[in-house]
Amino acid sequence: ISNLYREGIKTAIDALQKKNYALLLLSGDNNSERKTLEALFDSSSNVLFNQTPQDKLNAIQQLQERNQKVLMLGDGLNDAGALMQSDVGIAVSDNSAQFSPACDAILDGSKIGMIYELLAYARSGKKIVAASFTLSIAYNIVGLSFAVQGTLSPIVAAILMPASSISIVLLVTLLSSLSARRLRIPGSK
Repeated sequence: ISNLYREGIKTAIDALQKKNYALLLLSGDNNSERKTLEALFDSSSNVLFNQTPQDKLNAIQQLQERNQKVLMLGDGLNDAGALMQSDVGIAVSDNSAQFSPACDAILDGSKIGMIYELLAYARSGKKIVAASFTLSIAYNIVGLSFAVQGTLSPIVAAILMPASSISIVLLVTLLSSLSARRLRIPGSK
């Protein structure tokens, strides 16, 4: 008898290792699956067994004390403390209606193989937000300069303000859709 692992777990681990993410497996199970799990990870990854919820929390805290950013994937209530402590906590669940711990995101267990794409999409989202703020600030500076000079009528300003908001929303929506398509995220059109 052996454990069954979620479909796509090997894909996820390979993609993260290829992009030089440091991986650490903290399992509450005994080490009967050591050979199987060590075969999934490269030699630079740590695979630890018999970890209590407190051990997992301590491991996250130790990484953070070394100024490392920690993203944790957890699939059980025994991971709740470590999920909350991590910089980003993602609960992996096959039924999100039954499992909703305090975490930053919930990932459908059948999509675990797409964790790298999720991270890449989040990074692109940061760039999109920065670009939209920059564009918005530039737009307001230009508008303010016209208003200070008295060359912008109140009616035109009243029209331009919502137009600027709408243009930013449309830009962010378009860029987000393009980013999802580029990353081949299912459901993106």
